[in-house]
Amino acid sequence: MTSTETSPQVPAAPADRRRWFALAIVMTAAFMDLVDVTIVNIAIPSIRQEAGASWSQIQWITAGYALAFAAGLITGGRLGDIHGRKRVFLVGIGGFTLASALCGFAANPEMLVAARILQGAMAALMVPQVLSIVHATFPAHERGKVFGLFGAIVGLGAVSGPLLGALLTEWNLFGLEWRPIFLINLPVGIIGLILGSRFITESKAPRALKLDLAGVGLVTLGLLMLLYPLTRGRELGWPLWGHVSMAGALVVFAALVAYEKRKTARDGSPLVELSLFKVKSFAAGIAVQTVFGIGLGVFFLVWTLYMQTGLGWSPLRAGLTGVPFSIAVSVAAGMSVQKLVPRFGRKVLQAGALTMAAGVLLYLWESERYGLGIASWQMALPLIVMGAGMGLIFAPLTDAVLSEVPREHAGSASGLINTVMQMGNALGLGLVSVVFFGRISEQLVPAEVGPAFVDAFQYALVWVAAVMGAIFLLMFALPKRPTQHVEGAEAEVRVTEREPELVS
Repeated sequence: MTSTETSPQVPAAPADRRRWFALAIVMTAAFMDLVDVTIVNIAIPSIRQEAGASWSQIQWITAGYALAFAAGLITGGRLGDIHGRKRVFLVGIGGFTLASALCGFAANPEMLVAARILQGAMAALMVPQVLSIVHATFPAHERGKVFGLFGAIVGLGAVSGPLLGALLTEWNLFGLEWRPIFLINLPVGIIGLILGSRFITESKAPRALKLDLAGVGLVTLGLLMLLYPLTRGRELGWPLWGHVSMAGALVVFAALVAYEKRKTARDGSPLVELSLFKVKSFAAGIAVQTVFGIGLGVFFLVWTLYMQTGLGWSPLRAGLTGVPFSIAVSVAAGMSVQKLVPRFGRKVLQAGALTMAAGVLLYLWESERYGLGIASWQMALPLIVMGAGMGLIFAPLTDAVLSEVPREHAGSASGLINTVMQMGNALGLGLVSVVFFGRISEQLVPAEVGPAFVDAFQYALVWVAAVMGAIFLLMFALPKRPTQHVEGAEAEVRVTEREPELVS
């Protein structure tokens, strides 16, 4: 291929019908990633039973993916800017498909954990290119329609992931137990790889920032030093090295800050743009995203274990029970962005935090009242309330956090927001060993399993409600009424601050 420069204002061949095929391909990849996150949770009890995984390995099957995804997001975006978004996207989707095959054919829990980490790393290459490719391929006047479709895909992924995971696990296709939840990615990924190489137009950023691999290494090391002792500490009796490692993680994060300051002064391309934290609303928003990720990481894992291991429900029943939650998230998210936030501003997000906390407390009350006899329909009300609260927060939060960020740093800020959300999620999954498994005795007879898991779930809900309260307070630092960006900025704040250079 030969490179040809075009003016940044010239869109990528708007009359080219191939752009809609390209859109379908990248949206399918985004859907595949979204579903993969939710589909695994519902199959966790089956994985533990059939593969013989320990509880800490179960945590790493989910946390490993989130950690690798978080650590590689910003670097994945910059690799696309430097080497071509189409090229990096194809590497990402190809690697994601290969990692899915390794997950599906994993011979033991250790191999599954390693394959999940690889899968998260490949998703970090694939996902950042999705909106970048859209931004490079579609003219500004078409992007509103495209991002509307993207929102619909997100909602569909939230609803269909648990159901698809439940059905594939329940059907036990070809006697493969839980493995089809990963193997289903193979035909989708192969088709995406073939069609993507044909229909996606290559693009690069004209002045791409350099990679900060040392920054990525420090972030990953610090998180591992924090997460590994949290995850393994309980079953190892909380050894001294674990406390030393967690304390050492703070030293690593301090070293990261010092290194990023030097790198900013040296070449202006740090992994973390530290000047952003001088913006009060952004600093508070990063805290909100991190804490929100922690709360979600805790809740979704313990919720699955509660329903399937504690209450003894089938994967299909557990998946169907979660449908009202997913629908409520989608409906509330649409109302929040389109009608409520433009009128009421920050109060909508704070109402979402309080609503979600109310739903958690209602769930706690029902769980205590009905115990092991609780029914799916009795869970519907608290799940709808929780879903509505999450939708009010989730959709408008990024724009609220970015509203006071200087435009030239919008791309860096958006990448950082997505990264800390995933890091918070990984941390929440690690904390499950403290707020959930810490309440469960090491040796349980079968009759004690149900009551022990129900009690641990109730204890974890108290922590989740406290997290929502903390989010409510942190939101006071967000702007009362987020400023609206100019047309096309919605794409830019989530992708890159520069228009792409097209490569034909």
